[in-house]
Amino acid sequence: MNKSRLPTDWKAASVQRRTRRRYVAERRFRLMGLAAVWLSAGFLAFLLVSMVSEGLSGFRQTRVALPIDLAAAKLAVTPQQVRGRGADLALAGAGLEGAVDRAATQAFGPGGADLISDGAWLVVRDAIEADPALLRRRTTIAVPVASAIDVAAKHDGTPAAEAIVARLKARGILTMGWSAGFLTAADSTDPTRVGIWGALKGSLLTMAVTIALAFPIGVLAALYLEEYAPRNRWTDLIEVSINNLAAVPSIIFGLLGLAVFLGTFHLPRSAPLVGGLTLALMTMPVIVITGRNAIKAVPPSIRDAALAVGASPVQVVFDHVLPLALPGILTGTIIGMARALGETAPLLMIGMRAFIAAPPSRLTDPATVLPVQIFLWSDDIDRGFVEKTSAAIIVLLVVLLAMNGLAIYLRNRFETRW
Repeated sequence: MNKSRLPTDWKAASVQRRTRRRYVAERRFRLMGLAAVWLSAGFLAFLLVSMVSEGLSGFRQTRVALPIDLAAAKLAVTPQQVRGRGADLALAGAGLEGAVDRAATQAFGPGGADLISDGAWLVVRDAIEADPALLRRRTTIAVPVASAIDVAAKHDGTPAAEAIVARLKARGILTMGWSAGFLTAADSTDPTRVGIWGALKGSLLTMAVTIALAFPIGVLAALYLEEYAPRNRWTDLIEVSINNLAAVPSIIFGLLGLAVFLGTFHLPRSAPLVGGLTLALMTMPVIVITGRNAIKAVPPSIRDAALAVGASPVQVVFDHVLPLALPGILTGTIIGMARALGETAPLLMIGMRAFIAAPPSRLTDPATVLPVQIFLWSDDIDRGFVEKTSAAIIVLLVVLLAMNGLAIYLRNRFETRW
């Protein structure tokens, strides 16, 4: 009797062992997945903390109180000229820069002019424009210090510069505050005068050209391929080509833009127009693919119901299918635009790595973009550009997070669940 029960007991024990092994494997897999998530979150946190810790100082500026007697300087300008038009030119040609250097030498001793930034006289100029009466009296104006002193004031300078900072702090004339110029100025050779607005404006203009070309063409192409195109070898070839283009390295599109837009059509080099055209070529396949997937996700019953009530095929597509697919299309478009915003290689190929000292005002003006500006600053030997590079990365991350947040909002706001 016991012998007849042995096979059943053996089978039950074998099933229990296999079940325990399966449960152990599932727990191990779950723990491995959780570890991978935490590891990824740790790397992301390390990146964000390192960027923020290095970049926050880039938004601050060290200034020193500079006593200056503008009346004794005898500038070749009057308060009436300062109040009128062309005040900047009048002050620039009145010897103000030399007067500021002499005041620094008198206040800080020999070599005092080297302690202040090359753009210190611009701060004095702005103060005079705000109050022309300063030309008749002695005053004290907080001006930015030189790059080496600024780095030392943030505890990362040379021993000689740190000794100067300690001496200035002992006199109570060294201050540190928010640098609004970093968000409103353009590129400069002096790290104390650089700003991100020129590159940010160039990025915005480039993205405007990109979205104006890639979105309508990509959406219309997706509609044609999904709703109208016949299923034949020619259509299959187009679909394969679009999928391949979405995987092509971005630098190839830069070479294409260099050969076509600059070499053939002779468009202006380093312009947002050319950059937008190049990035549109790169972004369009992504929009077509995401658009087709969004259109395909619309239930066929929507089309059948619209046709049943007398709608034409064009009305079905543009009045019913496209509005329902638009949230998915917009989400894919914004993600593609965020990818284009972070691209550097194709823009380097078309010359958008030039030194641009003034923000662009038109699509054909020379410009640069945020990723290229970060690349240029990171390649500079001046230590003052290190924190500016990290600060620019923070600005770029904020823009990218804003674009991805907009994509999430559009998806949650307009998405229809079937």
